[in-house]
Amino acid sequence: MSTVQISAADVNKLRLQTGAGMMDCKKALTETNGDFEAAIDLLRKKGQKVSAARSGNTTAEGIVLVNLSADGTNGKLIALACETEPVSKVEDFRNLGQAILDAAVANNPATTEELEQIKLADGRTVAETITELTGKIGEKIVISSYENVSGEAVTSYIHSNGKMGVLVVFAGAAGTDITEAGKDVAMQIAAMSPIAVDKDGVDASTIERELEIAKDQIRAEGKPEEMVEKIAQGKLNKFYKESTLLNQEFVKDSSKTIAQMLDGVKKGLTVTAFKRVVIG
Repeated sequence: MSTVQISAADVNKLRLQTGAGMMDCKKALTETNGDFEAAIDLLRKKGQKVSAARSGNTTAEGIVLVNLSADGTNGKLIALACETEPVSKVEDFRNLGQAILDAAVANNPATTEELEQIKLADGRTVAETITELTGKIGEKIVISSYENVSGEAVTSYIHSNGKMGVLVVFAGAAGTDITEAGKDVAMQIAAMSPIAVDKDGVDASTIERELEIAKDQIRAEGKPEEMVEKIAQGKLNKFYKESTLLNQEFVKDSSKTIAQMLDGVKKGLTVTAFKRVVIG
């Protein structure tokens, strides 16, 4: 049992330092005989336990944040996810998201794992800070996505709900303002969810699956076997048109494909890569 008298002022001081709940702070101070540093460590350990206990929970809410470099040649995106919408609006959660993005910009990590090991201003790593906030809030918090892309020109888009973000890499943009076209393409990606830039980017297993599905459909319709391959190739071409960015109809003008729209902005302007991230 603690022999130290824990005052309300002590509890409030620890609450202000850590952001933890009043009862949690009182218990931590009681268990550590009023030692503030030990109480902070105890609360952090509690956070680690909470994090482990909730590790299997679904994180369908959160925020997506992006940063474009001043010269427009690099884009970074993070998706910080949590379990419920109210937590996604908590100031500490949103501040953590911004701090993680700032750390990514300052250190240029290549992977989520590298990002999680970066130390923030208080000396704790991103991973440790996430664990602590998990303990404080009582929900699973994860970096569900981290994207880092570079190219001749990069544009971005964040959907109005804050849970979807897009980065687009362009080539052939030199000497041309592609602000409007870049936004149009990013919004196209957000709305239409292409699986690749062009048909060359579709993996072989996807192509094989689409062909097999098409052939089964054609045979079920009673078409002659000698026609199956030709018709299946036609269906595959339709799949490319619907599912690859440059071949999709431009949402704002269905008379053009995205490739044609870009070529109209500047001859040779094209997309070389994109990232589409959604929470939930």
